[in-house]
Amino acid sequence: MVDRAASDPGRYRRVLLKLSGEALMGPRQYGIDPEVARNIAGQVAEAGQGGVQIAIVVGGGNIFRGLSAAATGMDRSTADYMGMLATVMNGLAIQDALEQSGCPTRVLSAIAMPEICEPYIRRRAIRHLEKGRAVVLVAGTGNPYFTTDTAATLRAVEIGAEVILKATRVDGVYDADPEKEPAARRYEQITYTDLLSNRLEALDATAVSLAMDNEMPIVVFDMTQPGNIVRAVRGEPIGTLIGGEVSG
Repeated sequence: MVDRAASDPGRYRRVLLKLSGEALMGPRQYGIDPEVARNIAGQVAEAGQGGVQIAIVVGGGNIFRGLSAAATGMDRSTADYMGMLATVMNGLAIQDALEQSGCPTRVLSAIAMPEICEPYIRRRAIRHLEKGRAVVLVAGTGNPYFTTDTAATLRAVEIGAEVILKATRVDGVYDADPEKEPAARRYEQITYTDLLSNRLEALDATAVSLAMDNEMPIVVFDMTQPGNIVRAVRGEPIGTLIGGEVSG
């Protein structure tokens, strides 16, 4: 049962923070804005000082989008692998920013590239978290045809995270596109089933179904507001909570 009253500060022990690649662009048209990366890293470092173990999955849409390339005729598997490599570049940028903020960090990749990061091994990821290191998980699931939302949900389940915190540039889940429909209503809470049946595009259907099967709550929130990442990690009510049956 979803209960926002249970979201008291300090409730989480281990979280998975999902960052979109686009979030790293800031005002730019593509690439990584170093100031945005530093801001994210500063908030993650601050939140981690409270004892919360933080894993991060980062997308690659600011550099390359596999689906977009496939739509123009590129082989879908090739396009998706290129997108996975884009997440590695983003992950290394996040690692550098985190370590400059004084937060020890490890990058673990689903595609082996031992010269620059560790291979993703579930027990290794958990051990790093237990030692107080931020863990950045890159290269998606290592397989084409899966989004980084699905990768985030899979990794959250594998490492025993208590919640997925999906950081976006929108302050939650709406019943319509708020940029096109000014009267769109934001949900404070919504069930997995309602999210799927209403075809709301906060996450892809595979990610939502996996979260539902494993009773993994998801919080969608606006990361562009100062301090929101810290608030989300600390369990403060923020954005939209996606979960099981909504309590009355």
